[in-house]
Amino acid sequence: MKIPVIRQLFQNTTPAQLETTLEVLEAFCEFRGISEHEVDVAGEMITNICGALEVHQMVSEGAAEKDALNAFGQKVMGSIDR
Repeated sequence: MKIPVIRQLFQNTTPAQLETTLEVLEAFCEFRGISEHEVDVAGEMITNICGALEVHQMVSEGAAEKDALNAFGQKVMGSIDR
């Protein structure tokens, strides 16, 4: 998870574009011929896209962009600490 990447995705793409990309990456990960490294890279991209989608959701509910990004970062860090 990289907050600058999530911010960039949030600012430059719509939720619909992110959903479509997410579907493609998930399908890519299911191919038998891809390497573990490729799955790791796609997984990192999926995490960032999911973060951007969550930030879009929080902003649509009235949160400021900065607050939404910080809240997402804290949520992820909190789940890692458990």
